[in-house]
Amino acid sequence: MPNPIPQPAMPQPAIAPPVERENYLNAKYGVWSWLLTTDHKRIALLYLLSITFFFFIGGFFALLIRLELLTPAGDLVQADTYNKLFTMHGMVMVFFFLIPSIPAVLGNFLVPMMIGAKDLAFPRINLLSWYLYIIGGVMMLHCMLTGGVDTGWTFYAPFSTNFTNTKIVEAGLAIFVAGFSSILTGLNFVVTIHRMRAPGMTWSRLPLFIWAHYATSIIQLLGTPVVAVTIVLVAAERALHLGIFDPKLGGDPLLFQHLFWFYSHPAVYIMILPSMGVVTEIIACFSRKRIFGYSFVAFSSIAIAVFGFLVWAHHMFVAGMSVYAALVFSLLSYAVAVPSAIKVFNWTATLYKGSIHYDAPMLYAFGFLGLFTIGGLTGLFLSALGINVHVTDTYFVVAHFHYIMVGGAVMGYLGGMHFWWPKISGKLYPEGWARLAALIVFIGFNLTFFPQFLLGYMGMPRRYYDYSHMPEFQILNVLSTAGATVLGVGYLLPMVYFLWSMRYGKPAPDNPWNAAGLEWKTPSPPPTFNFDEEPVVTWEAYNYDELDSPDKGAPHKEEVPVAR
Repeated sequence: MPNPIPQPAMPQPAIAPPVERENYLNAKYGVWSWLLTTDHKRIALLYLLSITFFFFIGGFFALLIRLELLTPAGDLVQADTYNKLFTMHGMVMVFFFLIPSIPAVLGNFLVPMMIGAKDLAFPRINLLSWYLYIIGGVMMLHCMLTGGVDTGWTFYAPFSTNFTNTKIVEAGLAIFVAGFSSILTGLNFVVTIHRMRAPGMTWSRLPLFIWAHYATSIIQLLGTPVVAVTIVLVAAERALHLGIFDPKLGGDPLLFQHLFWFYSHPAVYIMILPSMGVVTEIIACFSRKRIFGYSFVAFSSIAIAVFGFLVWAHHMFVAGMSVYAALVFSLLSYAVAVPSAIKVFNWTATLYKGSIHYDAPMLYAFGFLGLFTIGGLTGLFLSALGINVHVTDTYFVVAHFHYIMVGGAVMGYLGGMHFWWPKISGKLYPEGWARLAALIVFIGFNLTFFPQFLLGYMGMPRRYYDYSHMPEFQILNVLSTAGATVLGVGYLLPMVYFLWSMRYGKPAPDNPWNAAGLEWKTPSPPPTFNFDEEPVVTWEAYNYDELDSPDKGAPHKEEVPVAR
């Protein structure tokens, strides 16, 4: 039989590679597109890189402090170096990490999207605030590298104005410049929240994350200028020998403490209020319920901002102030605990009978609840005049402060980073590693700071580099140093797997948690201007009962793909 004539193969149509959707990360390329950007989301990432850098610098100082206290004798560093270590640790962590952490990163990224806006009200001022932060940070780095400061992060006069020869003026100016960054961020948020809400986004429909940032912004606007003026007065007294704080020149050293703490106690709420907003969003999402007592939680944020300005002198009970004034401030300090207690009660009531999912953000939220409650309750110990006299300037105060700032603010920050990371990066992180990191952070934190409550109760003063006259304190200090090592590992892990996820993580769906809120109605990662069309809000906040109702056809959390 004749061979069949071979037929020519039909040409296959070329399959075009998938076109990557334009988003804020790939809209423009090049260093200048980042350094000159006015996109609030890109500025948030610039802040993220900056504060992470300063966080690890502050953490390095903390590690050296803990290594020094591993043994009773001062055998790692000298006394003056130790003074500089705890001073630089405090200044970097408070002014260059904790205060800008959530507002400048998560707030910058999410506030416009949560209210349905395309950007913040003043995009160029937003970029300016980052440059001011960087200028202040560079000045602080120069101060560290050329001698540092040894007064403690509080700059108490007249030591700071008359006796020390360290870089007081330069460190003060660094904080002064960074303070203007904080003021501009607060101004931007207040105007944006007032003027740029989407149609239908009434005050009673705002996410509680927005209420928390609104209250925080009020404190930034009203409080930061006070510390800025105080720092200028310290510099003026050092340079011109004016009699402002130095009693030899007719000044009043208590005046410095009043001015400093009038800002620096509300600054505690600048650090903790945004974390409270983050935790509210997480608890509502992962218990699949509306927030219990929405209006109480919202107005408790405002109450904290107001009461926060009325309690500053509880830092000064042993400084020689009037006993009657101390009594008034003690009562006010108890009063400021009430709005915080309202929040904890309402979070707990929200969890009650909820459909709770133990994903990584929720683990951080649980950690926040426990640690913040311990920190708050020990704050009441310090508000009581009789107890305060005994534990002031001991490690009891150090432990209390870190339970609020690290156990509260940092746990909230990490919870928020895990919750919104799929939206920020468009990628999913490995959930198993994230849960492990949350557990390590919780264990490491308690192992680090709970022994310090016992040390303070037993009478160990803070800021001592040599406790060889009281060697019985060594075992608790060894525990604390061991815990700090564990805590450091817990903080390194998220940085590693977040970076890993940027390259190897699975693409994130637009709403991986099936969460309520406008930010989840944008693609992941969002486009440059957030929304193609202006959204119109017709639903109440935290409508999880509607999202999960069968007639809506919305998937439950288990049906949403999440990287494991």
